[in-house]
Amino acid sequence: MRSVNIAALKDGLSRYLNEVRQGEELLIRDRKIPVAKIIPLSRVGEPGAEELLLVAEGKLRLPEAPLSPAFWRMPAPRLTLKRLAAALEAERDDG
Repeated sequence: MRSVNIAALKDGLSRYLNEVRQGEELLIRDRKIPVAKIIPLSRVGEPGAEELLLVAEGKLRLPEAPLSPAFWRMPAPRLTLKRLAAALEAERDDG
């Protein structure tokens, strides 16, 4: 599994998504802290060794249940730019 920082992901998103289509898994990091994982849809399943290590370190939580297919049809939350900026600022202050 490859690790990529958010800035690199943004710069090469198409290239990284092509790698995911070919079976590669990507661990996304924000300032070296794992925040997300992109995996091919066909490989959804049990956690790998790196995920279990992150769980043991308290840096990752495994899902309690798979996402319902209805989740992907949900509308995006509607937020004003002001509320979004405040939420981001609060999150950064917590870290």
